[in-house]
Order: sequence, then C-alpha cells, then structure tokens
Amino acid sequence: MSDDSQRAVSIIGFIGSVFSPWYAWSGRGNPADHCCLNVATYGPGGRFAMTDRGEDALTRDRHTLRIGPSQMHWTGTELIIDVNEVSSLPLVSRMRGQIRVTPTALTEVELPMTGDGAHIWRPFAPTCTITVDLEAKGWQWAGHGYFDANFGLRPLEADFSYWTWARFPTDTGSLCAYDLVRHDGTALSATFTFGEDGTAIPGPDVPMRPMNRSFWLVSREAPADPGTRARQTLAMLDAPFYTRSVVTTQIDGDHLTGVHESLDLDRYALPWLKPMLALRVPRRRNWIS
Repeated sequence: MSDDSQRAVSIIGFIGSVFSPWYAWSGRGNPADHCCLNVATYGPGGRFAMTDRGEDALTRDRHTLRIGPSQMHWTGTELIIDVNEVSSLPLVSRMRGQIRVTPTALTEVELPMTGDGAHIWRPFAPTCTITVDLEAKGWQWAGHGYFDANFGLRPLEADFSYWTWARFPTDTGSLCAYDLVRHDGTALSATFTFGEDGTAIPGPDVPMRPMNRSFWLVSREAPADPGTRARQTLAMLDAPFYTRSVVTTQIDGDHLTGVHESLDLDRYALPWLKPMLALRVPRRRNWIS
C-alpha cells in the first residue's frame, strides 16, 4: 500500500491455483499444470491479471519462481518481482514493470490452520517496504508491504466455510489477525504483533466486529475496540466470494489503516461460480519461452 493509502498492489504466485476454475475442473491432480502470477493494482487506473498457465510455463529453484513471462526472485534480502502480464476484462492491456519488497526482518511464525496441519499460514515478513515501478502513469510509488505464504494439501473449500484476514502497519512493526471457521464447526482466532526485528508476540485480545457487507453481500468483520467498528477507505477486490479492501480501525486505542480480506468458501464451492470466474481467469495451456 502506498504511503498515502491511495494506491495498492497485490501479487500472488500460485502453484495449484486455488481460485482457478480450470484447476477445479481438472480434478486438481497436477498443481504444476495450473500455475499463475496474479497481479492486481488498486487505485486510479487499477487492473487485474490472473492467467492460468500450464506446466511448461513453470520453472523454479531455491530462490526463483518463474511463471511464463513473469518471475519472483529472492536475493537474500529482498523479493524482486518482475511483472509481464496481460490484464483481464474490462481493461485488457499489458502490465509490465518491477516491484521490490524489502523486509525489515524475517519471522519464525508458522500457524497450522487445521488440526492435521493440512493448511499452513507462514508470515515470512509482515513488515516490509515496497517500491512499485510499473509502465503506467502514476504507478511509480513507495509504501509499506507484507510478504507471506499459504500451503495446503486439500482444496480450501473442503476444510473451511469462511475466513477473514487483516494486516495493519504500526509504529513498531505490524499487526496481523487471522480468523476462520472450519466445516467441522471449530474456529481459529489468532492475532500477532510483529516487531521490525521479526519477533512475534500474541496480539491484543480485540473482538471481531461486523463491517458493512461488500457489493456482492459477502459478510465482513474486522478487529475493533469495543464501541468502534472498522470502515472501508479504499475498495480493492470485490468478487462474489472474496473481498479485499483498505480499512481503518481502532485497536487498543490506536487508529490503524491496513489491508483486510474476507473469503466465503461455502459460496466459492457453488458450481455456478466457476463459469463466472473463467471470464476473469483465462487459461493458457502452452508456453513458448
């Protein structure tokens, strides 16, 4: 997110693209054959790219993940993301440039999201600086960022009904909140306060409070002190099952602004959603370097 909170960018590298209808229709037998670099920019001139690519487009080693014409490379001190994608409808155009994510430190936190460890959240670097240099007017800026990963052995909708996640920069690092509801009726609520040196301690015990629903009526809630509630300040992604936005809230008396996501996995599992997603997530099986 930019320092003025007016622009934001999200980049996700998928091997086994969990939100790809093509991966679901394939039976999810070969994750490598459904990979993509999802790039979304939010603010004036924002665009969205999420191309489902085949196994020929994927190369990776200890430090680099290359998917088609784009790649992520870890130097040991920063993550360099070279973007070369084509955005989807309604603004079909080339998205090209570089994004650099520089952590203040790396963490040791690893959070199992199910009892058998089938799903893991790994916040590698909750506190980062970010520089964005894309080939589009106004898309050269600096701000604060976040770097994490999720690993899973089963489809998300097989184990979870709903989850919400939020990350807020603070004066001393960042605060992350993860809340989810599993299909077996159990729930997980975890909040961490991360220092700039990567240390993590349990965060404040702040209740989740309802926010206004999204355009698609996805239920949303966010941590907020008693008597207050979070409010959206910048719309980002608004899908029938998934919403992402910049929100402002009050936690432990501090006014914080960060990124918030809600995901309705019961709705995602509905079969009528997959053809809708295919309009935004094109499939490119073959790749010639």
